[in-house]
Amino acid sequence: MSDSSSITINGNKFSFDSGETLLDVAVRNHIDIPTLCHLKGATPTGACRVCVVEVEGAKSLVESCATPASNDMIIQTESPKVIASRKMTLQLLLSSGNHNCAIRGSDSGDWTDFQIRVQQEDGSTDLCPAWGDCRLQDLAYRYQVSGDHYPGDEDLSPMERVNPFIIRDFSRCILCGKCVAACNEIQVNEAIDFGYRGASTKIITAGDRPLKDSDCVFCGECIQVCPVAALVEKDARYDARPWDLKKVKTTCTYCGVGCQILLHVKDNRVIKVTGVEDAEPNFGSLCVKGRFGFHFIHSPERLTSPLIKENGEFREASWEEAIGLVAEKLTHIRDSSGPDSIGVLTSARISNEENYIAQKFTRAVLKTNNIDHCARL
Repeated sequence: MSDSSSITINGNKFSFDSGETLLDVAVRNHIDIPTLCHLKGATPTGACRVCVVEVEGAKSLVESCATPASNDMIIQTESPKVIASRKMTLQLLLSSGNHNCAIRGSDSGDWTDFQIRVQQEDGSTDLCPAWGDCRLQDLAYRYQVSGDHYPGDEDLSPMERVNPFIIRDFSRCILCGKCVAACNEIQVNEAIDFGYRGASTKIITAGDRPLKDSDCVFCGECIQVCPVAALVEKDARYDARPWDLKKVKTTCTYCGVGCQILLHVKDNRVIKVTGVEDAEPNFGSLCVKGRFGFHFIHSPERLTSPLIKENGEFREASWEEAIGLVAEKLTHIRDSSGPDSIGVLTSARISNEENYIAQKFTRAVLKTNNIDHCARL
């Protein structure tokens, strides 16, 4: 960094590199500027206007995510003017849809009618599925605002439930554009974008078709970045709140990339999977299998004991009997026909450690390199 280039944030001077935005400098120096639309690695848009800051000499507040740092700038991130702007923005967002997270004005009679209508549309008596894990809710509590300051909009697009993986709840979409940036710039699938104009604006696929009929590959990147409950895992919706879940970091086994994932576990059952952000090699991104292909773990159809086929029929056997039979057969084939007459296939549905043991066994015990993984087949 150049010592000659510096800006002052909240009374403290910081150096910066050419091309850094005000938000970049603030984040690097542990100064919290709230955002809703900003996505690391994507082009900043300043669409949500939550990250505005006051710059001395500027005619109006500026979006910190899209404003380049300039030498000798003097910035306030929590001035009265900034706070007033953020509060109004949050009030407008909360009043614009079905944000029934108990911050809309729950002490009024209108709240009951609103809540009943939302429950009917949701098909659930619970509060919003993102309650406790929603950036908009966090900011509403932080700035002490509710959604009853402005009239709400009841003319909302219906919820999309027809694909097998993702619930698209347009009534809770705040049009931040993070899903669009994630799809088009991070994953480069280009399946969704902004559509229509004015009050009718919403996120659509080509031709405004359901996701299942579009170019979507169901990587779920849009779910991972959505700051509200507009995009939710279909099978995990209402299954658990954040405080119910234990996060277990592990490595996805579906292929050899080694994506880092978090298993969200409740009562010893995996409820959902997310990518580990800021961790190589995937930095939060996952494919459809890595994000949604975990239901086999608790499938009632999984075998719980070994089977041995005799006279065309399978019978249950003990582990000792099954392992003994396999060892006997493999030893005979190796000794009579040579090690390379044996091939081993491992599975993406076992752990990374078990796959490692399988290749070690194949090479060290069977004396062959004929081992492959189901991801290639």
